[in-house]
Amino acid sequence: MKKNLLFLSVVLLSLITVSAMAQSETTPTDSLTNTKVKKEEKTKSGWSFGGVPAIAFDSDIGFKYGAVVNFYDYGDGTIYPEYKHSIYLEWSRTTKGSGINQFIYDSKYLIPNIRMTAEASYLTEQSLDFYGFNGYEAFYDHAYEDDDPANADYVSRLYFRQERKMLRLRTDFQGNIIGEKLRWLAGIEHYNVGLDSIDYNKLNKGKDDADKLPEVGGLYADYVKWGVIPDNVTDGGKTTLLKLGLVYDTRDNEPNPMHGIWTEMQFLLAPSFLGNKDYHYSKFAITHRQYFTLVDKTLSFAYRVGYQAKLSGDMPFYMLPFVFNTAPSFTRDGLGGAKTIRGILRNRIVGEDLLYGNFEVRWKFLRTVLWNQNLYLALNTFTDMGMVTGKYEVNTDNVPLAEKAIFFPTDEKEKLHVSYGAGIHIALNENFIVAIDYGRAVDPRDGESGLYIGLNFLY
Repeated sequence: MKKNLLFLSVVLLSLITVSAMAQSETTPTDSLTNTKVKKEEKTKSGWSFGGVPAIAFDSDIGFKYGAVVNFYDYGDGTIYPEYKHSIYLEWSRTTKGSGINQFIYDSKYLIPNIRMTAEASYLTEQSLDFYGFNGYEAFYDHAYEDDDPANADYVSRLYFRQERKMLRLRTDFQGNIIGEKLRWLAGIEHYNVGLDSIDYNKLNKGKDDADKLPEVGGLYADYVKWGVIPDNVTDGGKTTLLKLGLVYDTRDNEPNPMHGIWTEMQFLLAPSFLGNKDYHYSKFAITHRQYFTLVDKTLSFAYRVGYQAKLSGDMPFYMLPFVFNTAPSFTRDGLGGAKTIRGILRNRIVGEDLLYGNFEVRWKFLRTVLWNQNLYLALNTFTDMGMVTGKYEVNTDNVPLAEKAIFFPTDEKEKLHVSYGAGIHIALNENFIVAIDYGRAVDPRDGESGLYIGLNFLY
């Protein structure tokens, strides 16, 4: 507990000390009364940035260290808190072996009347969560990874893990159909995914014998050995997707709306002529978010519901753990974890068709100005949930009967996975937000709990 409190103090101190002042500031005017707004709110103009030394924490990936900077160009200040250009840069590593090398550019002004979002990322995972397919129909028991000497069922702390290295390139475009409320969406994404079993030699290097991991294959290696993972994709593969869709957006503020709707519908196509030779398919994804003001500028209720399903073709298994959203809410993993269902193990819920929801109350209990930066603090309480609605077909013909009874139990059926929790958010100049969320899983088959310290509201 003391370690966590110290860590939170470092996060808050870093947030305050590295936030830059805007190039110029003006006092805004209330358009209805023609009077000056109280001093607590300052309009930002020109280039400004917020950043932390990539100090973050996620129960699934460990402590993060590195550098994160987000540059914003507010122009002459008339569009504040919206921005003209945003450049997000991250280089970070975590104590559980994850790495992020990422560039994201977002602007409505580079191409007139079109919003462009571009990303180039190289993402590495030494121990990515892997629990099989189809939610509760895939076996998970924490005892397999609990190294307590009294636990006779212990196999390895990383039994439910795999290694992944992924290059992701994408560009999205959005243009107006009816004002800025109804927009078209088009884009292209490319994934180059490399997969392997856990590299125990690398992870055990320099450790005392008592701390070394047992060199067992793990669930992914077992799936490969049993033929559950097809031979042609045991090492991963490449996928290129074309995207086309619609976005309806009436939010009053993107980083933390107090009212409005944000709904998006996407059709994703992985055609054979773009190199998707063995696996070409189509997919549908829809996400609806809505925000309600309960107390003006202070208390709001927000919810998000999403559904995605395969329409045709065959999907490679390594493309299953992705939830598809438009900018700026990109995710790179499936259901479970910091960005989808807080408190539940990352990628716990994997299948061809998915349904999920998040429901959250947000209370901005403090607004002030600190070192010429607009600051507010917000508390939130939430419940998250999701489930597989369309199964990924697995071939268990070569699984030994004893293992088949354990890892593919016929009496387990998929149902709703649920978690609940609370958090606090610290926001500078409306756009740069440090988020701290803690969630707990209702069912022990989904893990116990998760603590997440990062950036931005979940949706």
